[in-house]
Amino acid sequence: MAGTGLWNSTIIGTGSGLGVTVGTLVEAVLILTAAIFTGRLLRRFVIRASKTTRLPWIINQDTGDIIFRMFVLGGIIGALYKIGVMAYSIAGTTIGNIAFAVGFFYFMYLIARKSKDYLLLSAGKKPSPELQIQAKVFYYTVLIISFLLALNLAGIGTYLGAILAAAGITGIVLGFSAQTVVSNFISGLFMYFDRPMKIGDPVKIGELGGVVEDMRILSTRIRSWDGTLIRIPNEKLFNSNIINLQRYPARRLDVRIGVAYGEDANRAVDVIRKTLDEMPLVLAEPEPLVFVDELGDNAVVLSIRVWTPSEKWFAVKTELLHRVKKALDEAGIEIPFPQRVNWFANELKVRIGDGERD
Repeated sequence: MAGTGLWNSTIIGTGSGLGVTVGTLVEAVLILTAAIFTGRLLRRFVIRASKTTRLPWIINQDTGDIIFRMFVLGGIIGALYKIGVMAYSIAGTTIGNIAFAVGFFYFMYLIARKSKDYLLLSAGKKPSPELQIQAKVFYYTVLIISFLLALNLAGIGTYLGAILAAAGITGIVLGFSAQTVVSNFISGLFMYFDRPMKIGDPVKIGELGGVVEDMRILSTRIRSWDGTLIRIPNEKLFNSNIINLQRYPARRLDVRIGVAYGEDANRAVDVIRKTLDEMPLVLAEPEPLVFVDELGDNAVVLSIRVWTPSEKWFAVKTELLHRVKKALDEAGIEIPFPQRVNWFANELKVRIGDGERD
């Protein structure tokens, strides 16, 4: 009987009523020890399985470490619950609720990060741009949902509005900042589902142009034609006119060339058409068009419209201009300079030597 009384005697006491007996302390230690032992056992099992599995990006040492940490943290929280520490009230909730919420969010963060890495690794050495975007969307979605769930688990989700209202001017400033972040985030999601462009596409956005380098959840990065980095917030990008220069496999090239009024326009058209037939990257279908488009001030303007592979558009343009100019020169067809005819109200007199001539 004496031994039993000693076992159940209080060894720690506080004014709040917290008491820890030897038996409670032993039980807490046993809970923590069992959690650590189970975590190590499962970690060892996962590491062994990773040597023979066909899914090494899922079953590996990192996964084993995450499982071990979950059991250790769970054992610590369980032991503290057994002792009674977690029952303390703070800000309308308990330490136990807050600790559980923090632990929940931490492990969801680990799982989201590893899942994103696994998605990318499962695609091989070079994951596609679409898969990279999907992995990022999945990662941030899991984090946001986990954060909201953690607030509810902590018992402060219902008080969140009151806390922000009590923050006063600081809350207003943070609210405006969060509004921009949320707007960029939502715009990024819409951009992902709309898919007007992908990584590697050459694009024009207003006065800006370049190649899409990265599409993140809040902003998009573009490498401009001169090699500089352009960062565009997704909200601004979503509200802009996006011109994708390679969305479709073929793209039309329009060129205007002027020939002198004294030249035979039909002959010039035949020379240009023959030149286009000799260019392998000018598509035969749709058929190239060459026609008189305008009677300009200085020349008869011919329009050339051809279709070419989108990725070769610029190269075809430069080659076409060079070949057409060379072909017209060889055919003796003049490409005139700008000309002006000036009329004077009064007759001009030209002085020759000491005299004058009308």
